[in-house]
Amino acid sequence: MWTWKTKKDAIGTIVVVHGANEHHGRYDWVIKQLNEAGLHCVSGDLPGQGTTTRRRGHIDAFDDYIQTIEKWYLEAEKFGLPVYILGHSMGGLAVIRTLMEKRLSVKAVILSSPCLGLVHYPSKGKEAVSVLLNKLAPSVRLATNLPEGSATRNEEIRIRDREDKLIVKKVSVRWYRELIGSIKHVFDHYKDFPNVPLMLLQAGDDRIVDKMKVMQWFNAVQLDEKWYKEFPSLYHEVLNEPERDHVFNYVKKFLFLHSEVD
Repeated sequence: MWTWKTKKDAIGTIVVVHGANEHHGRYDWVIKQLNEAGLHCVSGDLPGQGTTTRRRGHIDAFDDYIQTIEKWYLEAEKFGLPVYILGHSMGGLAVIRTLMEKRLSVKAVILSSPCLGLVHYPSKGKEAVSVLLNKLAPSVRLATNLPEGSATRNEEIRIRDREDKLIVKKVSVRWYRELIGSIKHVFDHYKDFPNVPLMLLQAGDDRIVDKMKVMQWFNAVQLDEKWYKEFPSLYHEVLNEPERDHVFNYVKKFLFLHSEVD
């Protein structure tokens, strides 16, 4: 876990939760923008990802993520300021689950292309095998096989990712089954999501997450305030796309609207 303090008069603290097969270092630009907007940032690497020491690409249960995010939230609380949470992709799914389970006192939530469904699932045969292996050999790891360049159109990010040894290229059968189980859980128990202001940023040309499932969940949750913004031509990582300054303007407006600042 790491903390980045703003040099300005702080309006709050935001917990940044990365997605699958990445790490907090990929959010250096986002964290810099948040600091410049007057927010302290707390982030780290989720279990089995980035610099964590446990087996890469593996978790025993999705609760591993929930417990980690709760720790980051408790660290953010120490500043004595309003706490916000931003979660991307699988990190967005983990944020939803955490708020369902832990009832944290957050000021507002931002989800970026949350993983609430996949564009490409394994074949029915592979699905059946994964269920069996989850019981017999849950730590067996398989290649993610995500097409290169499917996450972002930003060539600078693509080049950096090719050289990034912290990016996980294989995930365990248990990890996959826990992901699928958690997606089902948030749909089955959508009423457990707390009534907090929500902004959902969705890639219009998402080649990883099924945006129709994202919209289905968004429409289902009953909140006093929720914002949905889709960016038509952008790939999955909207905050890494060439248009990310434009995307971040929405984030900044939303955060300022829910801060103490006039």
